Amino acid sequence: MFLNALVKRNPKLIEASVALLSQGKILPDSYVIDVDAFIDNAKQIKRQADKHNIKLYGMTKQFGRNPLLAKILVEQLGYAGIVCVDFKEARFFQRHGIPVAHVGHLVQLPESMLLSTIKRARPEVMTVTCIEKAKSVSQAASQLGITQDLLLKFYQDQDELYINQESGFALHELDHVCAQIEQLPNVRIAGITHFPCMLLKDGLPKATHNVTTMQAAHHALLGLGHTVEQVNMPSFTCCATLPELARNKATHAEPGHALTGTTPNNCDGSQTENLAMLYISEISHHFKGHSYCFGGGYYRRGNLTNALVLPRTPGTNFSPKYSTITNDDESSIDYHLKLDGEYPIGAAVVMAFRSQVFVTRSDVALVKEVQSDAPHLMALFDALGNEVSNE
Repeated sequence: MFLNALVKRNPKLIEASVALLSQGKILPDSYVIDVDAFIDNAKQIKRQADKHNIKLYGMTKQFGRNPLLAKILVEQLGYAGIVCVDFKEARFFQRHGIPVAHVGHLVQLPESMLLSTIKRARPEVMTVTCIEKAKSVSQAASQLGITQDLLLKFYQDQDELYINQESGFALHELDHVCAQIEQLPNVRIAGITHFPCMLLKDGLPKATHNVTTMQAAHHALLGLGHTVEQVNMPSFTCCATLPELARNKATHAEPGHALTGTTPNNCDGSQTENLAMLYISEISHHFKGHSYCFGGGYYRRGNLTNALVLPRTPGTNFSPKYSTITNDDESSIDYHLKLDGEYPIGAAVVMAFRSQVFVTRSDVALVKEVQSDAPHLMALFDALGNEVSNE
């Protein structure tokens, strides 16, 4: 999906990744992140967001809940905190002492985690999508003697909801929902959220009907006397979409893929953000005229179609070649991925596609000074943000 853009915009990342593989510093089934390009992307997104008075929560699941990158976003670049899309991510970041700004969306916190998360993480906002959860948050906040701000998610039948992510209050029940929450102690309605708010349609970033629903909810909440401090519009947050989010009255956004330059509008490398991440493997074996590389990082919605096969070491009598790459059955575990043609055993295989590292078995390698003659490996993590070593 992003391979041609990667070759055009950040070929040094390919060179550095193949060198690290050759040196044994990283293994096949690794995502490699150009930390300097990541930081530059994050700065440019923050600059554009500041221009439009939009506050940013960093999203990290796409590159493996990485604590080092999360700290850079918050401590060095001024992001307001991290959004945790599920409760295990919230547990991970609060353990690392990294500010958790938004929890409960897309996945609400389980009952047993509410008290500890509110106490330890003190999130700016928590999304609730049912009255029962709002009551539980109220009870936990009451025990702690604090007031917890809530975001509410409303929906209409025309909205776009991904499978297994369906949740929210029906918009026509807004008055009744708010009346119930207003009776709860130690919680306050601070705003609204939804997902996805922006998608690429006909080649252009466009607001979804979910935004129309948010605008209606916003208007209704104002009519009920609520301040509505936060209108949080996640999905596809990048330099190109922030002006449109601002036009739709967004106050908060949550960049994830844009930090690594892997938003869908950047397939041609035309966007402000540079390609800062790739996936690397190596040829494992041949079978019936095909080559197979080690898998583990495949994401079935990643739009993986091609790979660049390169010699593992300089001077090898083998020229870089593009190959079609497939996983013939997406219901099968990606022990390997299949390439058209036969290539040398041990050859490097570079790919660039839409990632969700936290659902893989991959390693994540952070590399500094990629554009120099001496790039170096900063640290190595597993897919869930735990530091590992190949030694």
